[in-house]
Amino acid sequence: MEEFIPIAFFAMIAGIVIVPGYLKHRERKEMQATLRASIDKGQPLPTEIIEALSKESVKAPASASRDLRVGVILLAVSIGVAMFGYAFTFISGFEESKVSVPIMGLSAIPGMVGLAFIILSVFNKNKD
Repeated sequence: MEEFIPIAFFAMIAGIVIVPGYLKHRERKEMQATLRASIDKGQPLPTEIIEALSKESVKAPASASRDLRVGVILLAVSIGVAMFGYAFTFISGFEESKVSVPIMGLSAIPGMVGLAFIILSVFNKNKD
């Protein structure tokens, strides 16, 4: 029974990644079928549908405010993970180097990525 725990964990991760992509693919396929049926019947396509389809395919350029927002969120996640490592040391009674140092080291990863996003927001040409 214990061997199902790791399998369930990885199945959950795969489901989180695969299911939204599949649902978006199915929605796009149904939209194309509807458009084909309306074209076959000779009905004109509304301009709103054409604009909506063209907007979905074009990704908006990165803006300074979006970069800053993502950077601040990642820094907050980093600080939260570091605080968890620091608090876990006192709650569990373990030696500090056995618990808090690896957790704080892991918290440096989103912190550095967040710092990079903040720096990118300063140099981004697409100011809001």
